[in-house]
Amino acid sequence: MKRIGFLSFGHYQPVPGSAARTASDALLQAIELAVAAEELGIDGAYLRVHHFARQFASPFPLLAAMAARTSRIELGTGVIDMRYENPLYMAEEAAITDLISNGRLQLGLSRGSPETALRGYEAFGYVPAVGRTDADDARDRTAVFRAAIGGSGMAAANPQMTGHSRLLAIEPQSPGLSGRIWWGAGTRKTAKWVGEQGMNLMSSTLLTEDTGVAFGDLQAEQISIYRQAWTDAGHAGTPRVSVSRSIMPIVNDLDRAYFGRAAEAGSEDQVGHLDGGLARFGKSYVGEPAAIVTQLETDAAVHAADTVLVTIPNQLGVDYNAHLLGTIVQQVAPASAGASSGPGRR
Repeated sequence: MKRIGFLSFGHYQPVPGSAARTASDALLQAIELAVAAEELGIDGAYLRVHHFARQFASPFPLLAAMAARTSRIELGTGVIDMRYENPLYMAEEAAITDLISNGRLQLGLSRGSPETALRGYEAFGYVPAVGRTDADDARDRTAVFRAAIGGSGMAAANPQMTGHSRLLAIEPQSPGLSGRIWWGAGTRKTAKWVGEQGMNLMSSTLLTEDTGVAFGDLQAEQISIYRQAWTDAGHAGTPRVSVSRSIMPIVNDLDRAYFGRAAEAGSEDQVGHLDGGLARFGKSYVGEPAAIVTQLETDAAVHAADTVLVTIPNQLGVDYNAHLLGTIVQQVAPASAGASSGPGRR
């Protein structure tokens, strides 16, 4: 009974074969794909946020535009790099966007990952103090952001204007948004911290640690640690967990032209050095739908999560990505659900 969403990095580049040659192309196509995905029954449309790169950057104007054109689909990020954010301005933007969407925003945050710019957040004016790291600052900004969207007072009132000196909360407020904050965790240690903090968990196709076991097994261990930490911290409710996967089903000649060679070559996890340590990258699922279903049956993390975010090749355009998502909804998801739990997807 999984939720299925798509995750777009919003790549744009004036290269042969790309349908997203400009930033305008990528942005407008993201809106159209959200509309098409909602019609297909997809549950979520998520944006990856990068800076100093030809990809999606500031997400809230785009999310608000997607919200104005849709009515049901969840709209989110996977993830916003908090090293770059002013938490109070972001709280205002997030609340406005959530109100426009009628409470459909799902915000994934993180301490960031290696970027094209060296210490790009410093160019935005955020320089860690002596003895502190960029990760420290990102977590502190997240705490301020969460307090702000939860209605905590953030600035002393001017008595001449308000008649009191109590702390003022940011406006507008969007009730319920504070329960829809996620954190992108690349390690088991971070997953434990996320559970303690009471945020939902996002885990991508990259883990910044390796123990020698299959990616799905290591990620499933991460999820288990997260849920135990949530329970031990005494948080109410049931936390949500998403995992990202690259899934490319082949059902026609165009699919075969794009991904046939990858299907023939097969895919395995990859282990490499990233950001000063070992990292494990999850394999891609490419091939006939039945073959993909068979592979997904052995992916422990997919079984453990409640949401699967499918990374899409956005440069292939709206029509192709709608076709790809439609194939997943119609031929991969029902069979996967049937194989694992009996009933089909909700």
